[in-house]
Amino acid sequence: QVQLVESGGGLVQAGGSLRLSCAASGFMFSRYTMGWFRQAPGKEREFVGRIHGSGSMTYYRDSVKGRFTISRDNAKNTVYLQMNSMLPEDTAVYYCAARSTWTAINFDYWGQGTQVSVSS
Repeated sequence: QVQLVESGGGLVQAGGSLRLSCAASGFMFSRYTMGWFRQAPGKEREFVGRIHGSGSMTYYRDSVKGRFTISRDNAKNTVYLQMNSMLPEDTAVYYCAARSTWTAINFDYWGQGTQVSVSS
């Protein structure tokens, strides 16, 4: 049974940092591209970034480039989202997701999400 469980969310002041984790099970983690998404209140879910199964490639949305870093530990079946220099507009529920290839269109598996709130 596939599971993605996010953790590490919370409340942080603007300019602060937070690291999210996503623990995966039930599929061949190291072969999957992992992504992070977020959904702010009243807004559609948006892509944040993704990392190749090998960890060798990453891609980010423009608004988080230079502030957010995605990494993974395939030995622990875990992907991370390090968020620095956070802004109030980063407030959202953050989700991790998995898809079978780097270029696939859809993500196959999703976590339940973790709340991140940034105060000004």
